[in-house]
This record gives sequence, structure tokens and C-alpha cells, in this order.
Amino acid sequence: MQTRKKYIFLTFLASWLLLLLFGGDQLRRFSLFSGRKAEARRNWPRWTDRSLLKSFVDAEELQRDEDLSLPSPRERRAAWLSVYRSSRCRMETCFDFSRCEKHGFRVFAYPQERGQPVSETYGKILSSIERSRYHTANPEEACLFVLGIDTLDRDHLSGQYVRNVDEKIRSFPLWNGGRNHLIFNLYSGTWPDYAGDLGFDIGQAILAKASFHTDSFRPGFDISIPLFSKDHPQRGGDRGWLYQDSVPPKKKYLLVFKGKRYLTGIGSGTRNALHHIHNGKDIISLTTCKHGKDWEKHKDTRCDKDNIDYERFDYQELLHNSTFCIVPRGRRLGSFRFLEALQAACIPVLLSDGWELPFSEAIDWGKAAVVGSERLLLQIPSAVRCIHPERVLAFQQQTQFLWDAYFSSVDKIVHTTLEIIKDRLSPHRSRSRFLWNALPGGLLVLPDFSTHLGDFPFYYLQHGYSASKKFTALIRAVSQAGSLSQPILRLIQAVSGSQYCAQIVVLWSCEKPPPPSGKWPQTTVPLTIIQGRRQVRGAGRRQGSGTRAGIHPTAQPKLSVLPPQLSDRFFPFEAIQTDAVLSLDEDTSLSTSEVDFAFSVWRSFPERIVGFPTQSHFWDPEQGRWGYTSRWTNEISIVLTAAAFYHRYYHSLFTEYLPAGLRELVDGLAACEDILMNVLVAAVTKLPPIKVTQRKQHKEAVAQQAECGDGAAGQQSPSAPRSAPAKVKGTAGSRRFSQRQDCLNQLADWFGYMPLVNSQLRLDPVLFKDQVSVLRKKYPSLEKP
Repeated sequence: MQTRKKYIFLTFLASWLLLLLFGGDQLRRFSLFSGRKAEARRNWPRWTDRSLLKSFVDAEELQRDEDLSLPSPRERRAAWLSVYRSSRCRMETCFDFSRCEKHGFRVFAYPQERGQPVSETYGKILSSIERSRYHTANPEEACLFVLGIDTLDRDHLSGQYVRNVDEKIRSFPLWNGGRNHLIFNLYSGTWPDYAGDLGFDIGQAILAKASFHTDSFRPGFDISIPLFSKDHPQRGGDRGWLYQDSVPPKKKYLLVFKGKRYLTGIGSGTRNALHHIHNGKDIISLTTCKHGKDWEKHKDTRCDKDNIDYERFDYQELLHNSTFCIVPRGRRLGSFRFLEALQAACIPVLLSDGWELPFSEAIDWGKAAVVGSERLLLQIPSAVRCIHPERVLAFQQQTQFLWDAYFSSVDKIVHTTLEIIKDRLSPHRSRSRFLWNALPGGLLVLPDFSTHLGDFPFYYLQHGYSASKKFTALIRAVSQAGSLSQPILRLIQAVSGSQYCAQIVVLWSCEKPPPPSGKWPQTTVPLTIIQGRRQVRGAGRRQGSGTRAGIHPTAQPKLSVLPPQLSDRFFPFEAIQTDAVLSLDEDTSLSTSEVDFAFSVWRSFPERIVGFPTQSHFWDPEQGRWGYTSRWTNEISIVLTAAAFYHRYYHSLFTEYLPAGLRELVDGLAACEDILMNVLVAAVTKLPPIKVTQRKQHKEAVAQQAECGDGAAGQQSPSAPRSAPAKVKGTAGSRRFSQRQDCLNQLADWFGYMPLVNSQLRLDPVLFKDQVSVLRKKYPSLEKP
């Protein structure tokens, strides 16, 4: 019996020893060992090779990296659902498409309430909408509505916070639960969690919001916009910092950051850890805790040293001289640093988990930014070092394109938002992702014109397309009714003799009918007469798109309509079927060889204006404005449309992209429409026009243009001041020249910058004026006087 008890005791003891030996780690997980658990946590991590590895982080910092008091993604989503009951909205369920059927995509901005001023930034947004081609002052025509109440800053601690928004919007007759409404917001939530709560129920409204979290973002319905400052320009904006041939093979710094460090609260974890990647050589990561009123109460042992290092570097210098820029989250997911990096061609390295990037529905950010993870900060330096230099350059070029196309001004941000919404209304005619992410950008490519890349002049080289091998000559005629001037007869004969001419279209811009068919010359190509569009007196609306009936147009009643406007020559007439358009004035003098050579040049540069008579612009420092000159100089920036080739797409862009107010400005000034066309093409392509060889007398000829008569008194041919020599004579000529200068300055003001680009290029035929036999020259007649 004693032996049996002894064996049982030894077996029990051996079992406990084995359990302690092999199962000690598991026993520590029980609450019985909670004290030891806390002690073990404080000593974490325990590496077996700790003596060989350098520590880059303190254990305490790792433990407080995740603030347990902050809401989890599920909690954030639940909070959003409780506030916004229509969080499952889609365009099909929360948008009334029927409002857009009759008048198309029109946007109405509510008038501002009395006694309720809006912020400077929101005023810019409302102004951008009013400048948009979609704006309407009639709410009955509107497809989309924008509130006149400032909803940008919804931090109730802010001085710009508007109270009782719920009560105000519910009193609007057009509110309809937010249906077909667009709400802009830059700042939401407040201390300490800065949640996405706007403080009012948006209902079924589309939310265009900065710092959008993916948990609350409604794909295909909401729109994420960038966070921009109140100083962001209304229009135009500064160009990017990456100039042609200005990219050094290797910049001084690889990766930089300079900004605030939050000591407590949301966003502090990421910025507190940035100092670990700083090496003082090619990686500069500087933070300061010297901001806010009570920063000294919360400062830690690093603050003093960080503040000293922070003052040693200039922020703008770092942007200019770095390849990558860290863009960490702030209190909210977005920051001003994002747009600053884009403009500086400093590739953004995003550390903002859960951020729905701006315009991600359209923009492919994988081509312009590096999206990192806040939890993998220490891997960022090695990751960016592995990017090949060719890809780095491609990233930099894409940042410049995106900045200029969508972010350089408030106008572009607002118009991009509107265009994305418009694309959703007609998915079958929407822009492809390629069009949004390739030059010239989605804003300048109209899907109503075409959805086929080969129909635009910008993608021939990339996709192997080519422009049509024929052109349409569009002659604007303003001759006295009942007769044809001799210059237009010679011009029709010369143009029709071109082997590349498909048809001739005469835009008759007189009130009286054109001459009968027997008066027109016989040509080998079709000749079509189009009556210029008319405007009913007192109605303010254009009537029709022109009359086309072979060579027999139907005249509009003289007393019921006003004369056609100068900008009508750029209307997208259906009669024009070729890609190339040769724009001519009736008094232009050209030979067939000149036409053939200019067309061959245009086929190599289909996105540009290629022509003969040229002008140039310059900055006059004494007057403080832009100057315009017709003198023969080594630089040109304008090719007058009295004799010029361009792509027919620019007719659609001129008529449909430019707002009506800008075209009315052009119609009110003499001979301003061709300047606007040059400005538009330069704004799209960022390239100058091309001048080709012309006979000398074409430049020196002074046209004596008869007026259109009666209703068109005083409306002379636009080509009269063009063909005049540099020194304009006469009071009328001086007045027209002054109007062209005024036009140039008003266009620069409207665009926010001067789009025109100077060039010193002129293209001549091979062997032009070389001392060789004329039999070896393709265009020998160009050298004849």
C-alpha cells in the first residue's frame, strides 16, 4: 500500500514538472498570471539576437501606436449609417434622371441667403459653377442643384461653421430630400476623432468631400475632392515646376517630409514615427511640435531637438530638390501637402490608410503616386529606392499632367466634379479611363463629339491612327448681296484645284441671300452654301444651325433677325465631314501649291493650327498688360484663321466647351474670334501654332472689303486688319487693332493666365530657294513673286 502511494505521488510530481517545463508559456495566458502578463508586455519585444539588431523604436511608442479609444472601421461605418439614412445611394436609386432629359445637364446654384455670408473658398466654388458651360439661372431647367449655404467647414469649433443647416435646407422647395443636389465639404468633424459627421442630414444628395474615408464613401455616387486652401487660385493657377529639359538625372534628396507632429489624438501615431526613417543624407524627415496654443503642456523629450532641426531646412527647397515627398495623414485623411507635392513634381508617397483618393473614379493614381501603409513606414525607403529611373520620370510627368488638368485652380476642381457626374448620366457616351489619364485630359475631350480615339487629334501617334487625307475648305463670305467679289472667285478656283480638297463650304454671313447658282464658278469638288446662324431680335437665342441647300440657301427674313456673329465660323456644321478644315476669308489670296504644302504639314501636326498670316503677343511692362503686334519678327504665337488648317474637333470645343459669355465677348470685339481660337488650341495642346511658307505679296496685300450692306453696316471682314501691314493706318484700323489688344487681355484674364506659346519655327518645302533645278523641287511656284 505504501509503495502504491509512493508511485502515485512520483507520477503526479513528474506530471507537474513536465507541464511546467513544456507548457509554461500557455499557462501565462490565464488571468491567474495577469501580473506577469503586464510585465512581459512592458519588456516586449524580446529578440534572441537583440544584441545584434539596432532598435529603431521604443517599446512604449509601439504600444501606444494604436489608440484604443479611437473608433474601429466598423464603428465608423455604424456611426455614418445612423446619421445618413441614405448611405446606400446609387445614381439609379437616389438621382432623378428625368430632370436632365429636356434641357440636358444644367446646374443651378441657389442664391445666397441674406445675412449669411459665405467663406472666400465657397464663394470661389459658386463662381466656378456660374462660369461653367452648364450653369443656368432658371431652376426649372436644372438637372443638378448646389446649395447657397456654405457647407465647406463643418467643424463646430470653427468660426465659419453654419448652424441650423437642417432647418434651412428643409425649407427649400427644391430640396426634395436632397435628390439631385450636390454638397461640397472640405472639413468635417471636430476634436478628438474628427469623424465624418457634417452635422446635418444630406439625404439623397451627392457629397463632394475632401478627406473621404472608404468606409463612408458611396462608390459611383459620392465624389472625393482634394483638400485645398483658401489661397487656391480661382482660375488658371500656377503651372507645375517640371519644365522641359529641367529634370536632373538625380535629385539631391530621395525622400522628404517637413511638417507638424501631433503629440496626442488622431493622426499622431503616423507623424510621431516619421523620425525613424530620417538619415540626414538623402532622406529628410523633419517634424515640429511647436504649433497650437498648449503645445508645451504636451511636449516630449524629442520636441526641443526636433524644433531646432526643423528650422534648418526650407520647405520649398526640399520640394524642389526631392524625388519623393511623404504625404502622411493629418488630423483628417487629406492634407494640403498632397497638391503641393503634385505641383512640385515630387512624387507623393501617401501614408493615409482608408483615404479615398481625389477623383479616384476617373484618375489612375497608380501612375502618379506611391500608396503606402501607415503600419509599414520603415519599408518606405527601400521601396522607393527600387523604383527604376524611367518609371520615376513617368511618375513625375504624370503629376504635372494631373496638376494642370484637374487641380491647379478651383475652376478645374469644380468642373472635374461636374464632368464626372455628367458622365454618369450617359454611361454609353462617357469618357474612358484612358481619356481621363492622358493628354489633354478629360475636361478637354467631349464625349458628345465622339467616343472613338481616332476622331480626336491628340491620339494619332499613340494608337497608330492618321488624319483623313482630304480637307474641307470653309470660306466666310461677307460680300455685298447680289454679287461676288473677284478675290473669292480666284480663291475657290485655287482651292478646288488641290488634289486634297474634298469639298468647299461657303459660310454666307449676310442678311441678304447669296448670288444665284449661275454666278458661282464651276468646280471639280462639291460646293455648298451655308447660311450663317441667325439670332432673333430681342430673343437672345440663336435660331437653327444654319441652312444648307446645295448652293441655294433659304434667306432669313431681314427684319426678324440680326446678322450672324463672327464666332459662327467655328460652329460645328454637319456639312464638314473631314478631319481637316481650311479656314479662309473671301479676300485671302492663295495658290494651289501653297494649299497643298500647308495641308501636308498639317497632317504631321494635326493637333496644331497650321497656316500663313501670323501675329505675336508680348508682355508690355510699362503698360502692365499684354501687347499685340503684326510686325514681322522672329517669333510668332498666333496664326490667323484667314488662311489656316486645323482639326474640326476644335469647332466642337469652341462652341460647346467655351461658355456662352466668352463667345459673346468675342462677338462684341472686331476680329477677335481667331485670337480666341488660337488661345483655345494653345490651352489644350500647350504648343505653338506652325507657320508655313507663303508668297510675299500675300502678306502685304491690303484687302478692300465691301460691307455686307444694310443690316450688317459696320461689320467688316475680319481679314481687313489682318492683311494690313504692321503700321495700321486710319482711325478705323487703329480702333480694330486696339480692340484686338483688348481682346487678348480679356481672354488672358478669363483663362487666368496667358495660354499662347511663342515659336521661332517656320516650315518650308525641301530645297526651298536652294540654287538647284526647279525640276527637283515639288513646289517651285512658292518661290515665284
